[in-house]
Amino acid sequence: VPERLTLLVRGGWWLCYAFTGILQAQFRATSVLRKGECKSIHTCTYDIQLFVNRLDSVESVLPYEYDVFDFCKDVKELRPSENLGQVLFGERIESSPYKFKFNQGFKCKLVCSTKTYKQGNKDDIAKLDFIKMGMQLNYQHHWIIDNMPVTWCYDVEDGQKYCNPGFPIGCLVAGDGRAKDACVINSEFNKKNTFYVFNHVDIKIKYHSGKQEGWTGARLVAATLEPKSIKHTDEKNLNCDGGNPMEVPAEFNGDVSIIYTYAVTFEEDNTIKWASRWDYILVSMPHTNIQWFSIMNSLVIVLFLSGMVAMIMLRTLHKDIARYNQVDQEDAQEESGWKQVHGDVFRPPRKGMLLSVFLGQGTQIFIMTFITLFLACLGFLSPANRGALMTCAVVLWVLLGTPAGYVSARLYKTFGGEKWKTNVLLTALLCPGIVFADFFLMNLILWGEGSSAAIPFGTLVAILALWFGISVPLTFVGAYFGFKKPAIEQPVRTNQIPRQIPEQSFFTKPIPGIVMGGILPFGCIFIQLFFILNSIWSHQMYYMFGFLFLVFIILLITCSEATILLCYFHLCAEDYHWWWRSFLTSGFTAVYLFIYAVHYFFSKLQIIGMASTILYFGYTMIMVLIFFLFTGTIGFFACFWFVNKIYSVVKVD
Repeated sequence: VPERLTLLVRGGWWLCYAFTGILQAQFRATSVLRKGECKSIHTCTYDIQLFVNRLDSVESVLPYEYDVFDFCKDVKELRPSENLGQVLFGERIESSPYKFKFNQGFKCKLVCSTKTYKQGNKDDIAKLDFIKMGMQLNYQHHWIIDNMPVTWCYDVEDGQKYCNPGFPIGCLVAGDGRAKDACVINSEFNKKNTFYVFNHVDIKIKYHSGKQEGWTGARLVAATLEPKSIKHTDEKNLNCDGGNPMEVPAEFNGDVSIIYTYAVTFEEDNTIKWASRWDYILVSMPHTNIQWFSIMNSLVIVLFLSGMVAMIMLRTLHKDIARYNQVDQEDAQEESGWKQVHGDVFRPPRKGMLLSVFLGQGTQIFIMTFITLFLACLGFLSPANRGALMTCAVVLWVLLGTPAGYVSARLYKTFGGEKWKTNVLLTALLCPGIVFADFFLMNLILWGEGSSAAIPFGTLVAILALWFGISVPLTFVGAYFGFKKPAIEQPVRTNQIPRQIPEQSFFTKPIPGIVMGGILPFGCIFIQLFFILNSIWSHQMYYMFGFLFLVFIILLITCSEATILLCYFHLCAEDYHWWWRSFLTSGFTAVYLFIYAVHYFFSKLQIIGMASTILYFGYTMIMVLIFFLFTGTIGFFACFWFVNKIYSVVKVD
């Protein structure tokens, strides 16, 4: 991507944030050296700031701030402003004590004074036990230089290199001599029932020089490190070239002293452009082939469904309509089929209030998802823009209260409802209230565990202010215009006396049809779902928004066609209760999503602890509810269009 285009993209995103009033944290102000700032690279003495983020683990849902652990801390701690998305995801960025200047490397430097833990001191025991817990659960550091993750790159199978945007605190050799996690990298980590602390890091920074391009200065294009465990005997006589590893026995049977050190080297690399400096991280995630397999699998399902729908629309329906519209109506009336229920097909559904509320909220979620994914495809919401994806989604949801109110009110009026005040209040409060209540309960658990993912009280108040101050009034505005509009005109009249529904076969009964309806849409998304869950729970970087947008379109088509297909079969069986069934048929995909999330929890994750388990399923229920409303709304409106279309072309006396 050309650098000018990248700047335009970034500029566009800043305009979006200026509109929403939410500022995004930027970390490159002091670490990118540009034209005219120094006479030559060798005379530049700019300070490069290394920031530290929260620590997280694949074995626990609870992230912790850097300061919670007893690591070296910055004397003058700086905290960049964080946007709403970062706060909601539990990111807590602060300055670090690792200080260095551009192009001035060193081999061994002390980070802070020696950390000593005395055997009889309760505070020292608690601090060391917490670090041990972090090593046992494989908690990972996340460092940032110039808004780039500082990565730990190592060789994996087939000679490939994997760059991890985090590195562990340390590792554990279990009592049976089995090396866990990062302890497999060094054969010296072999003492049973012992922790090994990574108390030294070799930081390597690559920069792109402007000398050959006619400008003076440099841009940082890569930052990697290698964690090491070195037992220093004296902080005044440091040796970072090797030696015995820093051992911490599992049993606290003596004083423990840990000395933290670091080394920094600089390397000029003009092959990496500043605009493509993230590529080396993304290339090491070889998921593209699997993604294309997923897309091809989904397209086969779409083609199959499209063929079925086309056959029904072009052949069966055409014959039906020609037969129903023939001159000899007496013969036609004796036959069975979807025309026989024309006087009941638009009979208002039971619980029309609840259905209209769900559809209003589903419309809001659908538009929010579409715009968010579209912006992500354009590069506005890339991983470099921390928290941007969540911020954009929340702001869009707040601003899209008007479509929710309008759709809910218009459909409720079509169903013949008159309790418009209840309808508006439920549309504005029901589903968001369920999500907020779940979110608040999860937040209480995070508060109790002292996790950095706990949302501060001020942010909770801000979210409530956005909800009640912007979203609810906009919902009322949309509902006002929805109720002012006339009810949606149906193509046929509804009879006063309901028609009796004949005995249904097993497959045309409501529950089997609904259960079958969610299988095909889920089949289109389950591979993509694996990567999304990895991004959320295994802390892997998600960047394949192009694939995700394509899967979104395929899901939209699949939900629509599967619902239309089943709706046609039910109407042919003279069952005219299609309103709720169309919503639940595609909405049942969310149930398969929940089943997959349960499978993922037990087969892919190593999460331990009651709090982490409750948090996992608590947040999963929020995802399932949102997905239920999203897919259900797609299926309903597809079926609504289909039913209106076929009954509008039939002659009815």
